[in-house]
Amino acid sequence: MKGSTYRRCYCRDSETGKPLGKSCPKLATRKHGTYSIRQELPQRTDGSRRAFNRAGYTTLKEAQTDLDRIRALLGVPRADDPEGIEQITDLLEQVADEKAPIPDAEEVRRRFRSGQDLTGRLTVGEWLDLWLRGKKGRQSAISRDERCIRVHLKPRIGNLRLDRLRVAHLSEMFEAIADANVEIAESNAARHRAINDLARVPWKGAENRARRKDMKAAIATMQPFRHTVGPSTCQRIRSTLRAALNSAIAQQLITFNPAAHVELAAGKRPKAQVWSEERIAHWERTGEKPSAVMVWTPEQTGAFLDHAAGDRLYALFHLIAFRGLRRGEACGQLWTDTKLAASLITVAKQLVVDGWEVYEDDPKTDAGARTIALDSETVAVLERHRERQDKDREEWGAGWVETGRVFTCENGAWLHPAKVTRRFNELREEIGLPPIRLHDLRHGAATLAHAAGADLKDIQEMLGHSSITITADTYTSLLPETDLAIAEAAARLVPRARPLSDGGKAAGSAPQSRGDADGPGGDDVPDGADHLGGVSEIIEPSAHANGPGR
Repeated sequence: MKGSTYRRCYCRDSETGKPLGKSCPKLATRKHGTYSIRQELPQRTDGSRRAFNRAGYTTLKEAQTDLDRIRALLGVPRADDPEGIEQITDLLEQVADEKAPIPDAEEVRRRFRSGQDLTGRLTVGEWLDLWLRGKKGRQSAISRDERCIRVHLKPRIGNLRLDRLRVAHLSEMFEAIADANVEIAESNAARHRAINDLARVPWKGAENRARRKDMKAAIATMQPFRHTVGPSTCQRIRSTLRAALNSAIAQQLITFNPAAHVELAAGKRPKAQVWSEERIAHWERTGEKPSAVMVWTPEQTGAFLDHAAGDRLYALFHLIAFRGLRRGEACGQLWTDTKLAASLITVAKQLVVDGWEVYEDDPKTDAGARTIALDSETVAVLERHRERQDKDREEWGAGWVETGRVFTCENGAWLHPAKVTRRFNELREEIGLPPIRLHDLRHGAATLAHAAGADLKDIQEMLGHSSITITADTYTSLLPETDLAIAEAAARLVPRARPLSDGGKAAGSAPQSRGDADGPGGDDVPDGADHLGGVSEIIEPSAHANGPGR
């Protein structure tokens, strides 16, 4: 294709004002004017002509060098490759429009042969879609990445060019999320106050009814309750983006990953807290939970299990409350992996919810596939549950769906995990217990095991954690009774010569030895705690544990 270099200036005729162009007499002087290049490009599909034009070269050598580079780029695709020719042409048009440096022909040839984008016009949103379509792994992890992309990344940075994404863009994104959190918190608080005010207005009387109607109308105009984006979610958003950008680097679309350098607040695991009387009173006044992870006391857990004893899902709630299975693990438990004669169950499968669809999968980690010992009461509960299931099988006859699951619908079909959560919340609300999630029964199982003397390693194996750090950071909040027993027992270990607050030995008397813990003053150690701080029994059985006949 034709291409040329030429020299021109911008002098104008003094009378007409028109550019002199090549007719300028000063062009005879080498230092006057600049050099330009023009290279014909392949025609468009409609037959119109295209050309690469660039001016401003100070020397003919510079202009000729760039013209040679353009011709080398046009020689990258084969003559019988119209799509490749169109890619190179688009690249040259973009370089001309943006007045960008002409790229190296060898670098373009390498990217062209590997099928990479040449124009650099790929946006962050387009790349995230491409990356997500090719992502392999657990469906639950893919769904989590899809939510991060759809809800947070594409709306905020999806329109930016992939090769121009910077750390500053991501910092602005997370600052905007923090600002939105403040607005959401204020909106939620205003709606909560309005609902509380409405609850205090009596129902009787025309004036009260009119007032309630106005207040309901005002509440209807408010934003609904929304969740804020916490530090852990921000970490997950960055993790998704970082993985996608690392893949872009591997495909040589970009050379720098800004997501690896943006600073965020640490997403710490919330500490589990027990629903004490003071915390319940605060929740009743404000509607605020002291922690994202709340645990019932043994008495509260017993009250729930007593109330749920006649429910079809009682055995499932019992198993989670005492042995700490995840919801999906309990729903996916197979009778073939349940050895009641040996008081053991093996967690080998789980049911996972993706949107509303349910599918079977292996446990989350290798540690999740585990064998758990069962106490005699749990064995009795599961035996009664199996008897009930056998009766259901007989009643349904040919309509029975044989899934082999321990916990099923009335006809034997898979039990949807979301319906289990719904039923749990209904039972909890019926007796007015403070709110916890179904998953928090698992937290409670860890707390009960810890209070009964299990160490962190035992709890880690029971819960199926891949790291003992997760167990230590989240699941080992002590029950108040255990704290008190340990505190009192520890105080008794220190011999004192001065009088004790309970009227113990007078000053100057011989200190009590550890071997005399059962002597004077020994009754200061709480029931269930020995003089070395051990806790023999801190949990009284609830009514539901009176025997297998319940």
